Amino acid sequence: MASSRPIAQGEHASVTAPGWLRWLPGVQMLRQYQAAWLPKDVAAGLVLTTMLVPVGIAYAEASGVPGVYGLYATIIPLLAYAVLGPSRILVLGPDSALAAPILAVVVSISAGDPSRAIAVAGMMAVVSGLFCIVLGLLRLGFITELLSKPIRYGYMNGIALTVLVSQLPKLFAISVEDQGPLREMASLGTAIAAGQANWYSFAVGAGSLVLILFLKRFDKVPGILVAVVVATLCVSLFKLDGMGVKVLGKIPQGLPTFAMPWASNADLVEILLGGCAVALISFADTSVLSRTFAARYKMRVDPNQEMVGLGVANLAAGFFQGFPISSSSSRTPVAEAAGARTQVTGIVGAVAVAIVLVAAPNLMRHLPNSALAAVVIAAALGLFEFADLKRIYRIQQWEFWLSMACFVGVAVFGAIPGICIAVVIAVLEFLWDGWRPHYAVLGRVENLRGYHDIKRYPQASRIPGLVLFRWDAPLFFANAELFQERLLEAIDASPTPVKRVVVAAEPVTSVDVTSADMLRELCRILAERGIELHFAEMKDPVRDKLKRFELADVMTREEFHPTVGSAVDDYLQQKS
Repeated sequence: MASSRPIAQGEHASVTAPGWLRWLPGVQMLRQYQAAWLPKDVAAGLVLTTMLVPVGIAYAEASGVPGVYGLYATIIPLLAYAVLGPSRILVLGPDSALAAPILAVVVSISAGDPSRAIAVAGMMAVVSGLFCIVLGLLRLGFITELLSKPIRYGYMNGIALTVLVSQLPKLFAISVEDQGPLREMASLGTAIAAGQANWYSFAVGAGSLVLILFLKRFDKVPGILVAVVVATLCVSLFKLDGMGVKVLGKIPQGLPTFAMPWASNADLVEILLGGCAVALISFADTSVLSRTFAARYKMRVDPNQEMVGLGVANLAAGFFQGFPISSSSSRTPVAEAAGARTQVTGIVGAVAVAIVLVAAPNLMRHLPNSALAAVVIAAALGLFEFADLKRIYRIQQWEFWLSMACFVGVAVFGAIPGICIAVVIAVLEFLWDGWRPHYAVLGRVENLRGYHDIKRYPQASRIPGLVLFRWDAPLFFANAELFQERLLEAIDASPTPVKRVVVAAEPVTSVDVTSADMLRELCRILAERGIELHFAEMKDPVRDKLKRFELADVMTREEFHPTVGSAVDDYLQQKS
């Protein structure tokens, strides 16, 4: 459910709805829709359409399916998200970040058959949609946050390179069969050296790319539309299609129809992995974009509802001849700058695209493929992140190299394996932080309150017979043995015979069965050496777990202290 507080002039105001209506933010919006918003929404929708058509076609071609299916994947998701999406301004549709993983699966399974490619892409959309819906309903919208920023940069840079390289052959009107950036670049170089390049096609594509990049500096100029129109006029006026410049050609007239996507004898595991991979990418991008615009308009968007809305949009795309979609960081700002107020903008855009398909399907028949490639290349260039990686290299080099590992994984092994590598690295990074955490033996420092790490404060004084030990991580299976080793080492290194150990347990946020069994064994070892084990500042939920793990017989209430200071006072009192 999305909720918000009133905005200036009543814009974007909403109320919390009870029952089933909480899952339909678009319906809630319509119940409070103001007539004054309609002209702005309609105008913004028409402006948005000028981008939806060329971009939808370009990203479809980049994903390995015929261009018209990019329009299908634009119309249906916009309508679905308008009903179930919590963000009032987000624009969904085909996305450059998804092109590489979709293409990898489509090319691998379709074997050049367009109808099979459409079916495979539709199956990926269904998998992606179901994945997002299930996670949203289970309120697991936080999972994309498990990928750290350097790792996200790494795989997105890899995907950007993959997308960019995959479009270079289209600039030269060359067909390349190899997969993967390195192999594609090698094949492209060989083909150009052999004289297979069409330089008319390259001139149209390169000119379109330069024009798009140049016009980006002018916010109110639709650079993509201008470049596509100019390229189309050039091909039409100078008959360049007769000189080897490949064009889009006639597209089918009519609207997308319901169709069950199915490719017989397809590798379902590859489709499942691909669908889940694009779901993670699309939700990661959508959640960031949604939060950005929600903050700008002082709204709150529930990430779980966002995941459900994105999932339904993907599911609808899959069943209506589309392919996986995401939010757009380029089209959403266009809608905002054009004055969009609500989801009605997306509805207007979807209807306008549908009108183009019904009334003017031949309008784009002279649209050159190299110009479409330029659109995708321009988008891929926007995916690269270098500036922040420089900062990360400066402040934390090992995370920079993690990012590079993810980048190389995508660039060498392909989008899907590379994303899997990124996920594995993210899990290993998380486990490493808990597996080898910081720990400290504490002492008193003159004129400084509290107890502090004796390595950082060598002048700190220690209490004879007492070891204060702090463990800066949860206790779980991966670090339980290390905890025991380090604590026993601290006891052995004590300058005086140890009578009691106090574990400063405030950083210990959880324990599991393995660590609980370790604590039982540790109590036995220490008892044999005449040493007591106490805890200070342990959180109540952690203590509750210890009781549930049946440690009450070896740990009594007297062995737990509210603060480190009270634990020290208790020891000194008993010693005296």
